[in-house]
Amino acid sequence: MVLTDTGAKLSKSLIRDGRVASPPGARPWMLDITAWDGDTNSFVDAMVWLVGRMLADPEHFYRSCTTAELDRLMTARPEATANVRAREMNLYRRYFDLVVDGTKTIEVRVQYPNLRTLKAGDHIRFVCGRDDALTHVKRVTRYTSFEEMLDSEGPEKVNPTSPRDQQIADIRRIYGPEKEALGVLAIEIELVADPTP
Repeated sequence: MVLTDTGAKLSKSLIRDGRVASPPGARPWMLDITAWDGDTNSFVDAMVWLVGRMLADPEHFYRSCTTAELDRLMTARPEATANVRAREMNLYRRYFDLVVDGTKTIEVRVQYPNLRTLKAGDHIRFVCGRDDALTHVKRVTRYTSFEEMLDSEGPEKVNPTSPRDQQIADIRRIYGPEKEALGVLAIEIELVADPTP
């Protein structure tokens, strides 16, 4: 919940006498995104970053903040993210740590509709709890099966700590046959920023 500087709910403070009013303490961009100090992409990136931070910690689920605090959070995101538009992808801790230490250079996904446009030059921010790591996409290669992908890419690039057969079993626990049938993506990545704590 967002509160004005008087403690009232921002959503209720916006409507007075059948028209939108500007409550005390509300920044102009909170009512009109064209007033954001930056372009639309930077506003969207700041919102995605803010929502990601809020959802990463259960203590934020029922937290209220003032318009001043919301403004501070939106404009204080880390510089490493300020000029990079990145897709966010969640990773289990064991895989996230391999990305961070640079030994996992191939991320495996299935070709969901939202990943069909993923290409070299894009950025992916991998998220694990409160931690995140920004990566650069070097290449995206499509395969028909997980076996074909591992045989072509090499299992050590996907998970250097696990043998090929174990990787197949682990991947299939995450993605069932109907997901594999969508097509398999091998995403070659390189770390471009330290993870933020």
